[in-house]
Amino acid sequence: MFYICAVSRKNKKITLEKIKIESYAAEGKSIARVDGKVIFVENAVPGDVADVFVYKNKKDWGEGFITRYHEYSKDRIEPFCLHFGVCGGCQWQMLSYEKQLQYKQQQVEDQLKRIGKIKLPPIQTIIGADHPVHYRNKMEYTFGNKRFLLSHEIKDEAISSEADVAGFHAKGVFDKVVDIDQCYLQAEPTNAIRNRVKEFGIKHGFSFYDIKQHLGFLRTMQLRICTTGEIMVNVVLGEADEVKINLLLSEMKKAFPAITTLLYTINTKHNDSLYDLDPQVFYGKGYVIETLEDFQFKIGPKSFFQTNTYQGEKLYQVTRDFARLTGNEVVYDLYCGTGSIGIFVSKQAQKIIGVETIKEAIDDAKENAALNNITKAEFYAGDVIDICTDAFFAHHGKPDVLITDPPRAGIHEKLVRKLLETEAPRIVYVSCNVATQARDLQLLNEKYTVEKIQPVDMFPHTHHIENVAALCLR
Repeated sequence: MFYICAVSRKNKKITLEKIKIESYAAEGKSIARVDGKVIFVENAVPGDVADVFVYKNKKDWGEGFITRYHEYSKDRIEPFCLHFGVCGGCQWQMLSYEKQLQYKQQQVEDQLKRIGKIKLPPIQTIIGADHPVHYRNKMEYTFGNKRFLLSHEIKDEAISSEADVAGFHAKGVFDKVVDIDQCYLQAEPTNAIRNRVKEFGIKHGFSFYDIKQHLGFLRTMQLRICTTGEIMVNVVLGEADEVKINLLLSEMKKAFPAITTLLYTINTKHNDSLYDLDPQVFYGKGYVIETLEDFQFKIGPKSFFQTNTYQGEKLYQVTRDFARLTGNEVVYDLYCGTGSIGIFVSKQAQKIIGVETIKEAIDDAKENAALNNITKAEFYAGDVIDICTDAFFAHHGKPDVLITDPPRAGIHEKLVRKLLETEAPRIVYVSCNVATQARDLQLLNEKYTVEKIQPVDMFPHTHHIENVAALCLR
């Protein structure tokens, strides 16, 4: 028996009983339909039958979460991580990887058609990951003095939330940390290092960070583990206590000789960003080297680099193939970051011009070009909208191919207008947000035809998708 009658009451919070989840929507939400009204449900799998609490109830749609399962979908599997559903890092472990890819493919098709509303070629089959676990080259862990309690622990008087822990913030909770025993996102020695630092801190009475009071010695820790075997650890501390720092880092160096670069950063701010801080080298050269094909990339503690090296290489191979370079083209790499895409395609281009807002990223791009003995690449720092003027294009040469990899917000509309004016014969659009990509493709449709579309799964067990579109000038 479905409980339906109250769903049409606008803005009234209700519980729908024994609702069948019908299909997948996007961003990890699934869909149930009640009397023609669409309910978006969190943490559901098509085929589940459950009670759903509707916390946002509009005239034609609602949003809710499951309070009780009556039947589980046949597509559900047993999550492999003890912390699944709590830390928020992997939202889809209850689905087989094959099913995850199916839903991601569906999301790309649905959003491009629903938002883009333009003529599209058949979408190529999503490129899945050969390494669906231990795929991240970078992780950031949080140290805190408030432990997130599980639902069955809250009423247990023997268990206290006042505890020093290391792990991730619980989903939607800013001041409590899920104490992680083993995470499967990054290969060892990531868990060993995190757990050892936690144990060493507790043993020596180091204070763990209190995010409300903005006090504490151990704050966060970043680990970068490269396919080259190099490992970089940056321990972020809330106090500049030289004795404690030397004691902790000396222990880490001794316990983990595999660490090739060990740094520390003092952060007394009220936020965790490192862009305006100065990491200090305790041991090693202060950076690591990662490779994509035969290209080398220098990565420092504040550098941006694709988080999944294995899939990043596949993503860039698709981008290069879509660019159809012959060796004679002037290629513009907009939102170029540390120059990785431009460098990756440089052997097939006459010249590379990279533009990026963040100056430090441009500095890295120039270093990476020099590291690979690339002399035909130039990189410029500044807002892409301001840099890419008629005079800039005239000075550096009209683009034969434009590659753009914008942030989640997509391409600024002013830049879209400039691209339409410039009329580059070919555009390759790399996106981490298919919805904004679809919007931009609709605008570019004024002069461009979408020729190819290739989704790439960069982050298994999450809702995130990368998508590459090739456009040709009509």
